[in-house]
Amino acid sequence: MEIRILGTGCPKCHKLEEETRRAIAEMGLEANLEKVTQVAEIMKYGVMITPALVVDGKVKAAGKVPSVAEIKKLLEA
Repeated sequence: MEIRILGTGCPKCHKLEEETRRAIAEMGLEANLEKVTQVAEIMKYGVMITPALVVDGKVKAAGKVPSVAEIKKLLEA
């Protein structure tokens, strides 16, 4: 599973990364997590508001920090 956190480094971006890492660990998933901070790269996903969570190339959440439980549901889908 390829997971990307899109964001320029704001506190919400860091929080999304922390919550996502927690969800991955709790679920026991094998996943590659990457942070994308370059605005040009973020724009390729059509994301206008960060932070955003991308799973296997699909934007699952943008503009907010979902809870660990919500992230788990997004990773299962």
